[in-house]
Formats: sequence, C-alpha cells, structure tokens
Amino acid sequence: MKVPAAAHWKRWLLCGALLALLVTYAAIRRSAGSRAWARAGGAAGPAGQSPARRPLGLDYFTKRQIGRPPEGLPCITDLLIVDLDGSGLKGVLVADGRLNKVTWIRQVRLGVFEEQDIGQPVAGPAHLEVADLNGTGHLDVLVASMGVIPPNNQKVGAVVVLENDGTNHFTNRVLLDHVAHVTYVAAAPLTKSGRLDLVVGEFGYFEGEIRWMENLGNWNFKSHPLLDLPGTIHAPVADLLGNGNLDIVALVSKKSEDVHVFWGDGHGRFRDQVLYGSTNMDFGMSGLCIGDVNRDGRPDIVYTCGDGFNYFTPGSRPWHGVQWLENLGTGKFAYHRVGDFPGAFSPVVVDLNGDGIPDIVACSGFNDWNNPDAASLMCFENDGAGHFTPRILAHDPTHLIVVKAADMFNDGRIELVTGAFFLFLPYNHISRVTLWEPRK
Repeated sequence: MKVPAAAHWKRWLLCGALLALLVTYAAIRRSAGSRAWARAGGAAGPAGQSPARRPLGLDYFTKRQIGRPPEGLPCITDLLIVDLDGSGLKGVLVADGRLNKVTWIRQVRLGVFEEQDIGQPVAGPAHLEVADLNGTGHLDVLVASMGVIPPNNQKVGAVVVLENDGTNHFTNRVLLDHVAHVTYVAAAPLTKSGRLDLVVGEFGYFEGEIRWMENLGNWNFKSHPLLDLPGTIHAPVADLLGNGNLDIVALVSKKSEDVHVFWGDGHGRFRDQVLYGSTNMDFGMSGLCIGDVNRDGRPDIVYTCGDGFNYFTPGSRPWHGVQWLENLGTGKFAYHRVGDFPGAFSPVVVDLNGDGIPDIVACSGFNDWNNPDAASLMCFENDGAGHFTPRILAHDPTHLIVVKAADMFNDGRIELVTGAFFLFLPYNHISRVTLWEPRK
C-alpha cells in the first residue's frame, strides 16, 4: 500500500527530534565532565585520561621563608619534617649550626608556622632524627653533635637526645661524648631485644668511625665498632634483602669515597662490604638516602657527589651529580648515573608530581653562584623505565645543602623544605629555611 507523503514527513521530523535530543544529551555530559575536572583542579581530556598536570620546572613551586628570618650568614645543617606533637600537622625540626641550637618550626594551624627553641643548646648540631627511645609514646629528638663546624681532629663530638615529656618540653640527655665529630645518628631495632638501638657515624677528621650502640635499657648503651675510618656522612638503616634483618648503609667520604653496607644478622652482628668506591679522591660524596626508585619492592640506594668544602678552590666539579645503586636482590646492586648536578647534596626519592613514579630531588650547595643560571634545586623526573630527565626547579635561593619532602598540608601534594649553609662567597640570595609549595 502506498504511504501518504505526510507520513514520510512525520517520520523524518520524529527522527530529527530524536537526533537533536541525543546531541544535546552528549553536549551536556561533556560540559558536566569539564566542570567536574575543573573543580578537581585539572583540565578535561579524552576519556580515560587523567587531568593535565603542571610540568616540573621553574614555575612548579612558589616559595616562602618560614620560621625566623636570616641573621647574618645562616648555617642550617639539617632539617626533619615531622608531626612532633601528634597534632596532625607537620612541622620542621631545624639543626642550626650557626646558633648551636635545635629549633622547631611548628605548624600551629594549617599553613601558619611559628619557630621555637627546643632543649638546651647543642654544639654543632649536624643531623636530626626522631624516635620514642624510652617507650613513653612521645617522640624524642636525636641530635648528632659535631661539637664545632667545620670539623677538626678534636674529640668534641656527642650524641644528644632531647627527651620529650609530652608537653612540648624537651630535656637534653647526653648518650655519648668525647668522641670524633658526630655527623649521623639514627634509631632502629638491630637486635631482638625489643628496644631501639642506635647507629652512629663519626666524620671526625684524621680519625673517625661508625659504631652501633646497643640499648641496654634505662638510657644505658653499649658501643660496638663497625668501621675505623673517618668521613661518615649518612648511615641509614634498611632491610635490603627482605629477610627481616636490618642492614646499615653508610656513605664514607674522607680517606676514601665509598658506599658501605653492613649486612645484619638480626642479632647485632654485621659484615662489612663496599658496594661502590670511587678512585677519584676528590669525588665529594655528599649525601645518601634509601628509596624504591624502580617500584620493584626492593630498597635502592641513591647518593650524591657535590661536596665542595675540601677543595683548594671551593666550588663545583664536572663529576658532581646523582647516582643510583639498583637493588637486584641477593645482595647485588647495579650502578646507574642519574644525571649531572654541580654541587649536588641531599638526595630525596619522592613522587614529586603525583604520577605514581618516584622521582629524585636534590639541592646544590656549591654551584657557580656567580652565574645567575646556576641551579640550586633540581628534580630528576623518572619515566618509570629507568630514564631520568633533569628539571631545574629553582636558581635561588643559593647555597642549599639540605632538602626534605612531605605532604605538609595533608592534601595529597608534596611540598619541599630547604636549608641554606653559607660558607663561601658570593653571599647572594640569602635564605634560612624555605618552604616550596606546588602552584594550584
């Protein structure tokens, strides 16, 4: 039967109306998606893609000074980001080598910081850690005391604990003294006693050593020597083999330029092995940290060379940079050069841009500060396949020898905190403690 022409028109109008509704619905969905991404702080992209991230570079961070303003030439030797009072807000512990003090830049409310001294003065504070050493439930502050900065051969080093009574009052207690300049201390359960023992590194000068101090209880410790060499900078603890026993990784840079591992058996016995050594006696090892760089579940070792303190002519050298010792398991490691960075110090393994892949951040204490293009803060962006792209984060402030990373504001983003140490000219772009916040 022949369909009337009017029926054809009705069908066409109906199809057109349905098509218009579908197009309108799709447009509304796209618009709603765009608004949702905007509220989340990102830009809308194709289906299945994450919001666009700000690229790592000079515009990634804003910076501001926190704590007390600089007086004279600051000599900040170490920083530690920690929620010291259990308030839920992280603050910054500061080792001030110029003032011979340990201070606490406390986050009194979100984004607001106030600095206060804690404990009594400590001569030449060089390194800070926290641990509940006496089982009270409060974090005590461990301080490696050099006695005087820079080092000499006097036996003026000490290990000091600032004992926390839980009311933000700290009392100095000396656990070791009259030894070579102490540059590192950390607490860890090195035996099966259930108590926290100590690892101590004495940089010294002509003489120095690494020891571990067995916790006998009631603030009594017994020393056990591990290495009779000067030059220890860092000696963190990690279970490198995954066997439940803690090992000690030490960076030693004075008469040698070596990375040592002291393999632990869990009962206080250790076997020394040199994992990496440089034949360049001016290599200038300057810092070491532990982190899982390639996300294989095994702790790797990252270290910098950039120390310019002992050169006849202070400053950077062409071999300065960042290295990675990849943990292959069964006690074997593979060396990788991550990248060049004049005057490199204080490596940190951290996912800086939130892409799920750990990057490596470092600062510079001895770049060419007469050159305005010299980098003071860098990130080596990791692509997840073992390739690192250097990203300059800042040219100033200068003379930075310590950088730490943490989510300071509990918002899922990583902030950095840096400390400056002014020893050699030029004294430009002076800072003391700087907070670096990702731009919104």
